[in-house]
Amino acid sequence: MKQTRCKFKCNQVTTYEGGGRDIEMSPVVSGSEENKSFWQYTPIGKFTMSCVNPNAEFVPGKEYYIDITLAN
Repeated sequence: MKQTRCKFKCNQVTTYEGGGRDIEMSPVVSGSEENKSFWQYTPIGKFTMSCVNPNAEFVPGKEYYIDITLAN
């Protein structure tokens, strides 16, 4: 299966009463040679998700890889 690797920077984490969180990320554009390379192939956009796992750590300002693999 072909896999696509993206690199995103966490912009914001919003925590809600009850423990849920919304995470918003955007593609990296600069800051390192690797980021410049990713920027050449990553579209403009954003990645958002909601998370209830208390062990999943997302920190604003930190960069994360997002791997996308076909599920079937």
